[in-house]
Amino acid sequence: MSSTENPSVAAPEDPYVLGVRREISDLDRSLVELVNKRLKLVARLKRYKDEHGIGFVDLAREEWMLQYLQRANRGPLSEAGLAQLYHDLLGLMKQEVQAQNDSSSAA
Repeated sequence: MSSTENPSVAAPEDPYVLGVRREISDLDRSLVELVNKRLKLVARLKRYKDEHGIGFVDLAREEWMLQYLQRANRGPLSEAGLAQLYHDLLGLMKQEVQAQNDSSSAA
């Protein structure tokens, strides 16, 4: 059985494992920063759209953006994986913006 099949086999102090984990942690931190930056922009756009009577969700724009990202994707993320990631991200953005709106309305 290889160490990829049994996660407890790899020594936690293995220098290679520690180095790759450090890189992954750095990327995860960057992802969180980017998601927060994106969320601020989405919230700003929603406020503007609300003030100007423009619908928040633009399905044509979402579809265009997914196609754009699929063309830009060089892998190894699959087309299906990218679609899932993008739809999950959009769902999270909508959920977070709504939660912000709900909390500011209650205040």
